[in-house]
Amino acid sequence: MPQTHHSAPNPTQKIPGIAHIIAVGSGKGGVGKTTVAANLALGLVALGHRVGLMDADVYGPNIPLMMGINDRPHTVAERIQPIEQYNLKLMSMGFISPGDKPLVWRGPMLHGVIQQFLRQVEWGELDYLVIDLPPGTGDVQLTLMQTAPISGAVIVTTPSDLSLEDARKAVNMFRQVNVPLLGLVENMSYLVVPGTDQRIDVFGTGGGKRTAAAMSVPYLGEVPLDPEIRKGGDSGRPVGIYGDGDPRAIPFMQIARIAVERMEQMGEPKSPSFSVGE
Repeated sequence: MPQTHHSAPNPTQKIPGIAHIIAVGSGKGGVGKTTVAANLALGLVALGHRVGLMDADVYGPNIPLMMGINDRPHTVAERIQPIEQYNLKLMSMGFISPGDKPLVWRGPMLHGVIQQFLRQVEWGELDYLVIDLPPGTGDVQLTLMQTAPISGAVIVTTPSDLSLEDARKAVNMFRQVNVPLLGLVENMSYLVVPGTDQRIDVFGTGGGKRTAAAMSVPYLGEVPLDPEIRKGGDSGRPVGIYGDGDPRAIPFMQIARIAVERMEQMGEPKSPSFSVGE
């Protein structure tokens, strides 16, 4: 990879060629954030947009597995060339450091790799760059919002009270740093027993919609706890590749459509107004 320069760009400085950046975050792990981010990106592709997907979860990068890719990126004239799959341009630490070896990095190194992924990757012309954030409210999120013009954020939660408590923290984090909220997605909303119409609310019911209403956050929709969605991600063929042609992809298509509508309503993103440590 090219040498990293650690000076922070002006967060209002657009990344050449990228019209909008959507950050997908969650207050905690285990809520299916990467599944939502990947299928949201594929939904945007199905709607006819030029899309990139950046895996900023540097400690647990799952995009290579979900997209079925084992390749390593190369450079041309010191510019990192993204991997392409399903009409998406992709970049992930999992392409550079594959396998089960853990990544043990401190804050400045995280800052450097995020800057490389944002500004030294040859993204080309994109309508949307979807960024899969790590769970929580730590260094990667702060670095990203300090140094990139985020157009809007999507929060992923499950209906459980535990997940919703952390989702509220994520909502407040994005508000604190002046990042517009595109909305909240309730993942694993319910399970339909195979071969029947019986619905089981494994993690409770309606929590995401109630939380969104209470916090005045748009509700983007719910995604069921569907074994086929899980199988798609594990096999490298996420359901979003089928667009409106597969009922399993319909929830993600709805989320993509609403996100685009929200983006058009909001116009240009505001610049962050915070410093690390506040």
